[in-house]
Amino acid sequence: MEADQVAPPPTREPSSYSYSRPRRKFTWGLVIAIVGILGVSIGALYAFAGARVEITPSSGDASISGEFTATAAAGELPFEVVTVDKIAAQKVEAESTETVTDAAQGTITVSNTSGEAQDFVKNTRFQTPDGLIFKAQTPISIPSGTAERPGTVNITVYAESPGDRYNVGPTTFTLPGLVGSDLGKQVTGKSTEAMSGGFSGTRPSVSQATRDKQYPKLEEALKRDVEEAVKAQVPQGYVLLPGATFVSFSPQPDTSSAAGSVEVRLKGTATAVIFPEDALAQAIAYKSLGVYAGEPVTLGEAGSLTLSATEAPVGNDFAFSITGETEILWTVDTERIGGAVAGKKRDAAQVILAGYPEVERAVLILRPFWTGSFPSDPSEIEVSVTDPKAAR
Repeated sequence: MEADQVAPPPTREPSSYSYSRPRRKFTWGLVIAIVGILGVSIGALYAFAGARVEITPSSGDASISGEFTATAAAGELPFEVVTVDKIAAQKVEAESTETVTDAAQGTITVSNTSGEAQDFVKNTRFQTPDGLIFKAQTPISIPSGTAERPGTVNITVYAESPGDRYNVGPTTFTLPGLVGSDLGKQVTGKSTEAMSGGFSGTRPSVSQATRDKQYPKLEEALKRDVEEAVKAQVPQGYVLLPGATFVSFSPQPDTSSAAGSVEVRLKGTATAVIFPEDALAQAIAYKSLGVYAGEPVTLGEAGSLTLSATEAPVGNDFAFSITGETEILWTVDTERIGGAVAGKKRDAAQVILAGYPEVERAVLILRPFWTGSFPSDPSEIEVSVTDPKAAR
């Protein structure tokens, strides 16, 4: 036998097993969920879509010390007068008796709707519906007015005859001298408080020294009351400056009180000069700001200003001075702003608003974020005005 031979290793039959990665099943539910989320997100963006402009108005600090002249209900700086009368009484013990013939008196508001200022002389007559005649104590000057906004002035009238029958309650008045004319319907009077002081006969009395002792206390109470009453009558859009209220006092006839006592009476009259706030702000801006071209403005705080005048207005012109410091705020017309940016691209709108003197800062907001232009309809643009003090 030949040399030993090594037998070859046995061979293995190839395996019939093979492996492949399992194929994932396509899930339509996931796709639908993703599409749904995207739809809701896009819908939300459009639901909150809009265009908004936030404006911070221009402002300027004004330090003023200047002279002004205003004209009654006319001109660039008009003024109006608010008048309030109140009577205070103090009861004191009677010291004697007196025989008197006193005429009743009181305050009426005279209205003028004629469109022209009307002037009347002292002792102009006013008649109640019952035929009682009262006369004006002083000449009357009534500003022009309309049926919607009459010119008015408060005046003191007294009865043409003494006696308590003239102590009538609130009523209306006509002017007998104007009966039969158009002016007779356009100039009328009305009282809101009763006439008082009318008396004829003997009544308890006190000395003048006793009256004089009571007047200071009555003045103190009346001054506070009439000034508060004036403030309550300042209409919206008007301003009453400190120093623009003039208070005067006038003794009234005594009246009998309980048996053995007398009421010492004093009338306080407050005459306040008020101005349209925008007109006053413009007048101050012209005098105190270096750059001002007459744009609409308002006052930030009028209480820090003081008005000084020698007397209350007598005629159509009123001369006075104003001192103090305030802030001038430019007035923003939101409709004008909306119309200016309507249909404009963001950058173009920003340039336009930068040229508006009343705009100190403008924030432009467009949603969704890819919107490049404002709507062409201004009503679809929200314009808000911020407080410049808060913005700082």
